[in-house]
Amino acid sequence: MSATSNERVPLEDARTLLIDLVSIPSPTREEREAAERLVEFFEAHDREVWIDAVGNVRAPADDSVLLTSHIDTVPGDIPVEVEEREVQRTSDASGKRPRAETDEVLWGRGSVDATGPLAAMAAAAVRTGVSFVGVVGEEVDSKGSRYLVDDRDAVPEAVVNGEPSGTDGITLGYRGLLAGTYVATSESGHTSRPDPNAIQHAVRWWSAVEERFEGGEYEPVFEQVTTKPVDIDGGVSEDGLSVEATMDIQLRVPPALDVETVREAAEAELEVGTVTWKDTVPPVMTSPRTEVARAFRVAIRDVGEEPRLVRKTGTSDMNIFAGAWDCPIATYGPGNSDLDHAPDERLSLSEFDQSVEILQRVATTLSGEH
Repeated sequence: MSATSNERVPLEDARTLLIDLVSIPSPTREEREAAERLVEFFEAHDREVWIDAVGNVRAPADDSVLLTSHIDTVPGDIPVEVEEREVQRTSDASGKRPRAETDEVLWGRGSVDATGPLAAMAAAAVRTGVSFVGVVGEEVDSKGSRYLVDDRDAVPEAVVNGEPSGTDGITLGYRGLLAGTYVATSESGHTSRPDPNAIQHAVRWWSAVEERFEGGEYEPVFEQVTTKPVDIDGGVSEDGLSVEATMDIQLRVPPALDVETVREAAEAELEVGTVTWKDTVPPVMTSPRTEVARAFRVAIRDVGEEPRLVRKTGTSDMNIFAGAWDCPIATYGPGNSDLDHAPDERLSLSEFDQSVEILQRVATTLSGEH
């Protein structure tokens, strides 16, 4: 399937799309209005587009590259505004003559994670005529990406996933995820008794898991298994006959290990209670020598920046795509990832503009190689 490229799509249109999308609340499971705004953008530029059964926005075209990012954000009300700020720039490649310039900064939930990358990819897809998908549910269970890999007829020849990396960053790796729920029950009794109750069993199991995966002092976080309890509930049952404990937990898995190995190690520490695993995502680490990574390095240098290779300690839809599709893949997008989910989430609009140009160069290069 092909679509006509439209290189004349102005940056003003891309910025308007970005600001509109950031202005539309789109927490997970509430993406429909934002999805409809994306559809409107593609229809205005004569692209085939529809919303699929789970809510993904799909605009198929030249499958030499698929540009994809997520529509949903985490909850949080950050007033949307565009603020002018003075920033320091360099006037030449040597960086020796700094000068002050005025930049515009967009504040709002999702401006960085990942509405900025989403809007930049939509603009680049229209400009170059390549395929685009905006997926739902990434912040919770990757519902949209999981559906996409099952429903799509063909594997794209290359994939660029959208998450903030900065205009000069090329993300090649993410850790995997193992999420589960621990449950224990014990007989109720006087608190003076020495026998451990369910709450103690939960604490002891989790302490053993944390000790099992404790990283070395100088070991990079990306190469460690990190452990995190995300919710805990416990106490005497309503009938007063037992003590109950429930704990939701997450373990992040580095590419040097696999999820099954980590699961077995965590279960080996289990003496009392049960754990039910409800979400598993494999880690991913791709080569810096693929045509996607190479195209990004060239494009970033062409706009006067020096490319950085990035490994992220979290998990993204790139893990899902890399596990299902045998094709080169990388993640890219404007924004400082330190502001992901933050109360001061904001995006430089000049950085957004530059990311559109870089994505356009990358898509043009990849479509020309196939």
